[in-house]
Amino acid sequence: MTDDNLAGFDAVLPQSWADIDARPLPGWYPGAKFGIFIHWGVFSVPAWRTLKNEQFGSYAEWYYASVYGKYRNADTGFHDAMFPGRDYHDLAEGFGAELFDPHSWAELFRRAGARYVVLTSKHHDGFCLWPTANRHKTEWNAGAIGPKRDLVGDLSEAVREAGLKMGLYYSIPEWETNTSHRMNGEHFIPEADAERYGIPEADYPREILHQQWVEFNERYAPSVIYTDGGEWDFPEEYTDTRRMLTWLYTQAPNKDEVVVNDRIHVGMPGIHGDIYSTEYQDVEGFGQTHPWEESRGIGGSYGFNRAENIEDYACAAELATMLARTVAGGGNFLLNVGPTADGRIDNVQQERLLQLGAWLETAGAAIYDSQPSPDVHAAPGTGVEGTGAEASARGEVFVTAAVGNRYAIVPGRPAEVALTVEPGTSVTGWKLLGAEPDAAQQLLDVRVDQAAGEAGAVTIRLSPAARWTASASEPMPLVIELEVDEA
Repeated sequence: MTDDNLAGFDAVLPQSWADIDARPLPGWYPGAKFGIFIHWGVFSVPAWRTLKNEQFGSYAEWYYASVYGKYRNADTGFHDAMFPGRDYHDLAEGFGAELFDPHSWAELFRRAGARYVVLTSKHHDGFCLWPTANRHKTEWNAGAIGPKRDLVGDLSEAVREAGLKMGLYYSIPEWETNTSHRMNGEHFIPEADAERYGIPEADYPREILHQQWVEFNERYAPSVIYTDGGEWDFPEEYTDTRRMLTWLYTQAPNKDEVVVNDRIHVGMPGIHGDIYSTEYQDVEGFGQTHPWEESRGIGGSYGFNRAENIEDYACAAELATMLARTVAGGGNFLLNVGPTADGRIDNVQQERLLQLGAWLETAGAAIYDSQPSPDVHAAPGTGVEGTGAEASARGEVFVTAAVGNRYAIVPGRPAEVALTVEPGTSVTGWKLLGAEPDAAQQLLDVRVDQAAGEAGAVTIRLSPAARWTASASEPMPLVIELEVDEA
């Protein structure tokens, strides 16, 4: 790809941040609520990083920097022992994706209840999962080495055929070229690799970033672009962010549908972007002040990490609770899977997704197209008694709203749930989603204490039968639908 491909990009007059920030959020996104993230690439070959009990400390997709390289490396000697005489680039030959079936992936994500999918098109190692025309990537893409296949294109087609929206993660920096203040001005990876594979840092925006931004949008028209890493070190002037977004929102084929997050340059997070990002709850969330999205893995890593065992994975009840907490807090939930180098999603991750999907078949009314409840809230201390998940022990009950209904999502099995109802809203009935009325009456005792037009309370007591669970597993959250008169 040459500068000729940037003629339209260069011709764009960057809009002001006021105009960019005023762009309406595409209508499909707010109601979708649940998406699948996929971290897959050359890092899936070693699939390793020693587990560390610290935030972001177990990310196997950081192998190039944190196992092969020197950034927070707790695996000294691992790479030389496992891959003697080979550098990180040599591992691409092992990224075969020979068992990759995009249609079975898409069907799994559909059954999981996801409404959109976001695939890593390029992570910080710079390896591209599509046959990019960029001249600096001729031997560092999935069309040229490893799978010798357009992984982005194949999955995009299958996901859309399954009725889901397709998005792409795209790393703004590349470790082989860009230095960082986190490394005292050096590279995340060994300097020898940076010298061999990188390009002059001043050339990077023009030579790679902007060219590929135009290329993947014109070729794949993603509905989501998850940018990442630019917020560490890049000034806005370096990335030319306003030009990138102005071109996207006015010239690209996906201009009316695409949603972009907030990680292109320093100072952008929580300030600019169609959606704001949180990661393993590093930020509590943004409520209803701005659309936002929480992402995390089923375990402690995004990329598949062979160091993780079954106890390192969240159970389905915990994942459902995370989804409920995020949605009740005003956000979307992007749950990651990390496939293996040969293209499989391991059985435990598949099981978690299918369990979550089965729960959503019943609980979906409380999740999709909902919003945080404006008038029915969990009372302080709710859920502190009884048994069940950690969220229940902390007293967390999550309430979402739809027209005519409020939904109390109850993790674990507390003995009692107390809700408050603000004046102007009346609770007129209830049902337990997934249960017949007679069974619901035996499992729950629901009492409404409210005078007409005044503040009120709803007390929900769980019978011993409702509170019983097998000791080997955590129960999925109960969802109680309250019918309300909002007049």
